[in-house]
Amino acid sequence: MGLGVLGRGVGDVKYLAESGAEIIVTDLKKAEDLQTSLDQLKGFTNITYVLGEHRLEDFKDRDLVLKAAGVPLDNIYIAEAKKNGIPVEMSSALFARLSQKRDVRIIGVTGTRGKSTVTHMIYQILKAAQKKKEIEARHVFLGGNVKGVATLPFLDEVEGEDIAVLELDSWQLQGFGADQISPHIAVFTTFLADHMNYYKGDMAKYLDDKANIFKYQTRNDFVIMGAQAAPFITKKYSFNAPHEIRDVSDFPSGWSLSIPGEHNKYNAALAIAACRAMKISDITIREVLQSFTGVEGRLQLIKQVNGVKIYNDTTATMPDATIVGLKAVSRNNNVVLIMGGADKEIEMGALIQAIPSYCKAVVMLPGSGTDKIREQILTLTLPVFFEESLKNAVQTAFKNTQSGDVILLSPAFASFGLFKNEYDRGEQFNQIVASF
Repeated sequence: MGLGVLGRGVGDVKYLAESGAEIIVTDLKKAEDLQTSLDQLKGFTNITYVLGEHRLEDFKDRDLVLKAAGVPLDNIYIAEAKKNGIPVEMSSALFARLSQKRDVRIIGVTGTRGKSTVTHMIYQILKAAQKKKEIEARHVFLGGNVKGVATLPFLDEVEGEDIAVLELDSWQLQGFGADQISPHIAVFTTFLADHMNYYKGDMAKYLDDKANIFKYQTRNDFVIMGAQAAPFITKKYSFNAPHEIRDVSDFPSGWSLSIPGEHNKYNAALAIAACRAMKISDITIREVLQSFTGVEGRLQLIKQVNGVKIYNDTTATMPDATIVGLKAVSRNNNVVLIMGGADKEIEMGALIQAIPSYCKAVVMLPGSGTDKIREQILTLTLPVFFEESLKNAVQTAFKNTQSGDVILLSPAFASFGLFKNEYDRGEQFNQIVASF
């Protein structure tokens, strides 16, 4: 249920089809919107497609419903499956439950911001430690909320002592809650307002989904919390496992990172704690972190043109993330910010207030969120431009820069409308910038 275009759904369907399952793939998107995914599934005779709709009859007489992360638990089709006694699973949770029976160790990372960076830091450190034989793992896997990576197919490869590092968003953690499981090592980076359109403004519900990352741990497990998130968590929950809190001040003195921003030292401090819990040496951890170049679409330095640095921060889909990005790359109000998009019902006041402290100009992309803050943005005492396309936005940004300036794509809003998703937005940005 929910094939999508990011590759995760395709990988899971392909794995199940190759395993001999009789499959119905159903998605509200029409075939033309899913073409890149459908092309990868050509040749399978055991897949039936129901596209552009869901049908209640498809949620009867099946052995399993595998639902995409963004499908709400109170969805009428999920209710139909449960009414008919059909188990409803989610890919990452199903993988975790089945692999834990084989003594595979799972490190899970969640948080509103920072989870992708921390996940990739941990994964790269573990891979280096594996090569040095500091850990007894035949395989180290990277999965969960990672673009293009399906998690279920790992079931064919995992065995005891292997390690899986999973990036887990709040929706995927609903699956962990339903299965009443948690990773062996849980990392909770930050907790900020996000997805409020989905959670209908209920921060407690959002936190409760994320808390599944540690709720079902035992005393043999471990929890690492970022200092920003810790007060929200400790106020509401107790722990079955040992736990500790880490902040930017825990980034070791004398160590350095090649990626910008104090927030990345905070992220690194969490990754360090997780890897130390896995008994990996500080020598290996430090080597990897010093050479870590970041994650695609997260304050990613794309190019430098005539002394202007261009950063792709397309995954900054909330105002706090954009503020963090501005703090990381701005020097004396030298940023031309490209932002705007679809509304997620998050308060934008703090970002609008912060913009004059870091920016020399702002270029707005179209969308419901842009429309909502248009009047506020126009009160700023700096140039503000409204463009109808990303290409025009990039061209306008270049016209307002000089050597030493920065162009930062950090939208603060969702991508829906103009783009398929935030990754599509980032890829289009990279292609446009490549032509300059």
